Amino acid sequence: MNLEPGSPAAPAAGTSSAIVRMMLGAQLRQFRESAGVSAESAAWRIRASRSKISRLENGRTGFKVRDLTDLLDLYGVTDPQVVAGLLELVRQANRPAWWTEYGDVLPGWFESYLSLEASAAQIRAFDLQFVNGLFQTEQYARAVMEAGLPFASRREIDRRIRVRMKRQDLLTAESAPSVLAIVDEAALRRPVGGAEVMRGQLRRLVEVAGLPSVAVRVVPLAAGAHAGVGGSFAALSFAEAGVPDVVYVEQLTSALHLERQPAVDRYLGILSRLSMKALSPARTVVFLGELLGEL
Repeated sequence: MNLEPGSPAAPAAGTSSAIVRMMLGAQLRQFRESAGVSAESAAWRIRASRSKISRLENGRTGFKVRDLTDLLDLYGVTDPQVVAGLLELVRQANRPAWWTEYGDVLPGWFESYLSLEASAAQIRAFDLQFVNGLFQTEQYARAVMEAGLPFASRREIDRRIRVRMKRQDLLTAESAPSVLAIVDEAALRRPVGGAEVMRGQLRRLVEVAGLPSVAVRVVPLAAGAHAGVGGSFAALSFAEAGVPDVVYVEQLTSALHLERQPAVDRYLGILSRLSMKALSPARTVVFLGELLGEL
């Protein structure tokens, strides 16, 4: 069902709250601009700041029913079906996801990423230091977290690992996204957790590389300097019309979610250049077997 001619379709069941918020925000921006209302006037109507209107229209914050109805009234949107459809989007945008029960150990910026990841149609990632979290074994993940979170309790580490393992369910889901994972060889040679842990991790990579929706490619050390020296990142694309690609760059205590086309294009260009230096998926599987033989 379309909310109005030219508007995005209502999201399919199971669409993550982040995507629903982005769709709803885009619709609100369209209504505001069509009505000739400034962001400042919209903010005044809901007793908020201009930055909040920006966050709402970019899907970066939750919606309150009162704010939505006040804005629709300001924009002159009175069609009962349209209003009812948008209120349903608010309900979907605010519904809890499985990872909300781990909110005590997950920062808000990572919860936002999980919501995006859960609805992505395509995930393209480059990892410089470690194996991508979607492919990590429990033992490897524990070694990474214990090194990176030296002051975390055993309980926190255990709960973070549960999240990481649960994330991996999307690889074998009925609507599994297409995943391209490019990894630097240095990450595979770093002895995280010791030889036995690394053997298990390399076997896991061979296993996931056999999934129909997954392509794993290694950038060999012999390739020399490459475009990914700036660090790891992920680019996510979505099937829903009007939802832009998002590039996720994780930092020590925060993360960037980039949507502006010039920034996204720059990272996609890096992925393209890395692909030219990376081993093919088939050659990567052979290479992983060779690494296993060295342990």
